[in-house]
Amino acid sequence: MPVINSSFSGNRFCNNGHAETIIPALFRKVEIAYKRERMTLADGDFIDLDWQKKGSKKVLVLFHGLEGSSQSQYIKGFSRFFYDKGFDTCAVNFRSCSGEINKLLCSYNSGVSDDIEEVLFHVSKNNLYDEMYLCGFSLGGNALLKYLGEQSNNVSSLIKRAAAFSVPIDLAASSKVLASQANKVYMQRFLNSLNTKIKQKSLMFPGSIDVKGIEKIKTFGEWDSKFTAPIHGYKDSSDYYAKCNALQFLPHLGIPTLLVNSKNDPFLSASCFPYKEAEDNAKLYFEAPIYGGHVGFSISMPNGHYWSEKKCFDFFVENNFI
Repeated sequence: MPVINSSFSGNRFCNNGHAETIIPALFRKVEIAYKRERMTLADGDFIDLDWQKKGSKKVLVLFHGLEGSSQSQYIKGFSRFFYDKGFDTCAVNFRSCSGEINKLLCSYNSGVSDDIEEVLFHVSKNNLYDEMYLCGFSLGGNALLKYLGEQSNNVSSLIKRAAAFSVPIDLAASSKVLASQANKVYMQRFLNSLNTKIKQKSLMFPGSIDVKGIEKIKTFGEWDSKFTAPIHGYKDSSDYYAKCNALQFLPHLGIPTLLVNSKNDPFLSASCFPYKEAEDNAKLYFEAPIYGGHVGFSISMPNGHYWSEKKCFDFFVENNFI
């Protein structure tokens, strides 16, 4: 179903893909008073959930991107917007992303649909919600779309709609884009953060992780083959990307789902724009604005809200969205 003709015109002061990516991340400041809940997973590990509650019967559950958290400005922006609109909000911190390293050798990755399923069951079981809405960003968007496609028509009836922004749905192709010289700054920033965590894990689990030569790793392909894949049960990065990329799950989406990827997103390959999949699946709504960057979409609406927040809200609650 529909490929949406985007109305997003970008920010006239900042419509370069890199600028739209970097400026909101560094300079937007959203203040949120979360209440933290530590959730114990079936394998004995934990995930921290950061809540805003007002006794609503509707909840928005948010999933951040690579090395993000509930403190990422885009997560806080969505939390504030939806809370102001009458929703409870639950910002999920993937394993090791809440400021405290997780207990087990495994952590999180682009395909952690099992963790998403546990979180959603926990949220629905322990709260009296009539409606649940889901939104993922970048890596979290990929994992969410994978979960929804895997579950297809078995998704809980409480979950009404989902959305995802800036999602590298073709992981292998996007990893090559990020390895380009133009994206060197982003790559190094991600690797610095990931390396810090994996070195902590090597101390927690002596002999389980070989971090020798880690500083020589320059791409996700190399990092994922050395760490992500073996730790999480994949043969190598190619096997990990092939089994976890969300593109293959889009035909199986069973609830109305919005995907928004901007054409000037510096992280995305051409294969991350699923026009045909949207045309063939009545549940998939796809929008590709010219501008937006990666998790940017930085035109401020009233009260400092962003276009992406209103777009998501309208998709969730407005009958005349299209």
